[in-house]
Amino acid sequence: MHGVVLLALVGGSLAVTHEQKTVTIDYDGHVATVDAYGDSVGDLLAYHHIAVGPDDLVQPAPNGPARDGGEVVVRTSREVTVEIDGATTTFATTAHTVGELLAALGPRGDGAVTSASRSSVLDRDPVRVSTVKTVHVAVDGSVLPIRTSQSTVRDVLDVAGITLGKHDRTSAPLDGAAVDGMVVLVSRGDAGSDTVTEVIPFESTTIESDELPEGYEVVRTAGVPGERVTTYSVKTLDGTEIERTVKSREVTREPVDEEILIGTLDVSTATPDPGSAKAIGQAMAAERGWAGSQWSCLEQLWDKESGWRWNADNPASSAYGIPQALPGSKMATAGADWETNPATQISWGLGYIAGRYGTPCGAWSHSVDVGWY
Repeated sequence: MHGVVLLALVGGSLAVTHEQKTVTIDYDGHVATVDAYGDSVGDLLAYHHIAVGPDDLVQPAPNGPARDGGEVVVRTSREVTVEIDGATTTFATTAHTVGELLAALGPRGDGAVTSASRSSVLDRDPVRVSTVKTVHVAVDGSVLPIRTSQSTVRDVLDVAGITLGKHDRTSAPLDGAAVDGMVVLVSRGDAGSDTVTEVIPFESTTIESDELPEGYEVVRTAGVPGERVTTYSVKTLDGTEIERTVKSREVTREPVDEEILIGTLDVSTATPDPGSAKAIGQAMAAERGWAGSQWSCLEQLWDKESGWRWNADNPASSAYGIPQALPGSKMATAGADWETNPATQISWGLGYIAGRYGTPCGAWSHSVDVGWY
């Protein structure tokens, strides 16, 4: 209903006693530049009959001063049903797409796998989310920390390359939900066999990185256990095993050691120069709830990509602008002035990050890992 009101742009009944202002109102993705009257942001919204609920997000705040030429972002709150790692919950959120929902989950949503694309609009159908988690698998005398976004115990074991024999058993149902911190015990059922397949544990190392915010962790290389086949010489007496010695041992798959980047960057509290592209970017990112470490990730990402220059041009790839859109003409969806307006480029870039990576730290982590985003 409010979207219809906004698009109709019908002036309100507020007494015209204030100076006229021209503002851009982004109401749940419906963007329009309108004339309005009022001293505060709340006045401007009331002029256009846009009611704000107690759980709605408004940037700048409703009691903040109204600024001619400014932008007001309104995200209405609604209830959504989400299944996160097998547990179904219903809660209120101002997120309107799957990507925005993952961003609201914070670091827990980085790298998560969903049943719908990040650009999909949240509706009545529940969204299934499988977050990145650590499942401890106890097998063959080792405990392996498997970091994964797989949703079931079976998938965790499959991705980790842990082969189950016909008579092997697990402490958790194979089709049960994989939950962060859970321990899965694999009991081998063929101990009496003269040939046994066993895992070779991988090593885990941590590497400090001043390119990531303090406390932020990224798995640069996922650990994968190796595998070996051991053949035993078995002696029995009256059908009972009395002696077992190793006859041969062959490594059929070498383990891949895990590498984890640990952020050490102290998030800067310095404010960019007023009016600069960074200042615009910081304000627009804050409207999405991306402050603190998320802003630091965005700042570094576009420092690397373009130095925050609106005319940054890569002749080798046709990438252009602050977010280095490829090709640059993609940014026309955010505004006809995409070639010269930093705000238009930033608006497009933030939408791209939300849709593909969920958060700036998700995009920066990918860039650190592979060199691009």
